[in-house]
Amino acid sequence: MSKIIIYEDEVRDGYLDSGKFIPGAKQILGFDKPEPDVQKGTGQIYTFKQLGFSCKKNNHKPDGWYLPYDTNKVAIILETKSNQEDLENKKWVDELLKNIKITNTKYKRVVGILYNGVEQRVFLNEDEFRNIPIDLQDEKYYLDLFTNEEIDTQEIYLTTMKINNLLHYKFGVNDYYDRMIFTACALVAKRYGAPLSKGMPYSLFHFTILDTLSKSLENAMKQNEKLKILLEMYSKVQMNITNNQQAINDFINNVNIISDLINSKHWNGEDVMGIFFNEFNRYKGKSESGQVFTPDHITSLMCRIIDVNMDDIILDAACGSGAFLTKAMANMIHQTGGPNTTKAKDIMSKQLYGIEIDKRVYSLACANMLIHKDGKTNLEQMDSTSQEACNWINSKNITKILMNPPYERKCHPELIIKNVLDNCPKNTKAAFLLPDNKLEKFSAKWRKDVFNKHKLIKIIKLPEKTFDEGVSVSIFIFECGNPQKNEEIFTCYIKDDGLERVKNQGRQDTKHKWKNIEDKWVEIIKKQSGDSSIKWIKPNEHLSYQEDEKPFEIYEEDFVKGMMDYLMFKEEINQKEFKDNLSKEIMYSSEVTLDKNTKTISINVKGGDKDEE
Repeated sequence: MSKIIIYEDEVRDGYLDSGKFIPGAKQILGFDKPEPDVQKGTGQIYTFKQLGFSCKKNNHKPDGWYLPYDTNKVAIILETKSNQEDLENKKWVDELLKNIKITNTKYKRVVGILYNGVEQRVFLNEDEFRNIPIDLQDEKYYLDLFTNEEIDTQEIYLTTMKINNLLHYKFGVNDYYDRMIFTACALVAKRYGAPLSKGMPYSLFHFTILDTLSKSLENAMKQNEKLKILLEMYSKVQMNITNNQQAINDFINNVNIISDLINSKHWNGEDVMGIFFNEFNRYKGKSESGQVFTPDHITSLMCRIIDVNMDDIILDAACGSGAFLTKAMANMIHQTGGPNTTKAKDIMSKQLYGIEIDKRVYSLACANMLIHKDGKTNLEQMDSTSQEACNWINSKNITKILMNPPYERKCHPELIIKNVLDNCPKNTKAAFLLPDNKLEKFSAKWRKDVFNKHKLIKIIKLPEKTFDEGVSVSIFIFECGNPQKNEEIFTCYIKDDGLERVKNQGRQDTKHKWKNIEDKWVEIIKKQSGDSSIKWIKPNEHLSYQEDEKPFEIYEEDFVKGMMDYLMFKEEINQKEFKDNLSKEIMYSSEVTLDKNTKTISINVKGGDKDEE
């Protein structure tokens, strides 16, 4: 059967097929919808001269154009071809580039689109942009391609520190969860267009956030009534009503800075709440039990080693602040070509699911997802150990699981893990972040029940300093619905992640080492070869990475120490006092002389001459 020919004009303006109108580039892009301050349209009816260009080669006629009156903004030039034409043909590319050059005489930023009704090629000025979807998108997608300002990671941390100090010292918000909730709600309100501006009195500033949240979430709450919890938590935040206008202005300014950073194309789904937590918990009392937030580089690694893709449906049944969901969302949207694609909208509204039991943490997760433009926020506030949660999970047709379950016995992590595995379809990949020996501490009955139904295929031990709390953790990767049958488990050990501690800001990738380390380990874990740490273990013997035992060694210093300890014990000499006195003598009653290769310390001995040591 011969292929139906769609002519160039039809590709551009649309056509009828069996009485049904098929949209063309004109309708898909939105060039048929008038906009103030923009000259746009389609059809080879105007030359560039007629469109306002005064260059020599101005007799060309573009197939489509989007030309803002403000020439500092982005322009779009469209070239359409029949579906019979190959877009790799140099002739068509040269034609588009010629038109881009003409447009560049007025506009510094021009998006050129070559489209044949089947696929597209896109150019930013004269450089081709490769990471695009096959299908044509609306005009906003192309306009946003030029908004890729680099993220300044240090700025996000410093701005967060300023917000924390303002809320703690100027607004009197002592509870660090309240500081996080208040800031998160301000960011959500900002995302939905809250007119937060300097000079607003406190009462108006506070009401504007609440009012914007209420109105903007009205439709979303019809789908998920529990979003009301976010409004409830915001209303409960206790703070001193302040007349310090400068403090209010500074808070608004800092929220605007973070909002702009999050909306940058270079924002890779970093967990905003995790960043807040690192900063806001600096004033946390020792008695306060805190949420453990998964480091961003670990969420990235876990997404990659279970191959999260744009068609996956993701579950985190202990989602905390939503770190895994925001990272998965960012990665999936990146694969579609950007947040303005049709597929991206589906991802945000239909492919991300989470459960969180704690009300305040649930509100933070909702805010985190809304800040990251999640269109529906499919989060539930419920107990993941309950039958209600099992039924909910079972109804979602999950394809990938990413989780950092609670570690405490009282939270029953073993039941959460089992419920998740039992209620997801066969072959679903599940990655859990847990303490190294956690599975071995679960009951024999749990292990029997789980491994009779599901398979543990990989264990990746992470660096010892992954968590500040001192917990040594590993990633455990399961495959749902396939029994273990004593099949051996691949294990490896990532000893170093390249991160360094920054004062008051936690561990950060200050020297940008992680990307190469992550790429290397993703390849090793995929191939299951390439590193000396790799071991294969039998599930009936171990369920954790087994480090090599260090050979027993004893040195002369150990022998001397043992003798000295014994002699002091025998002579009833207090070791602590003896060490303190000896240290004082060496530091304050000695003379130090230096030769080329020798350092000599002379100590005064009471009643005698100096002895040299």
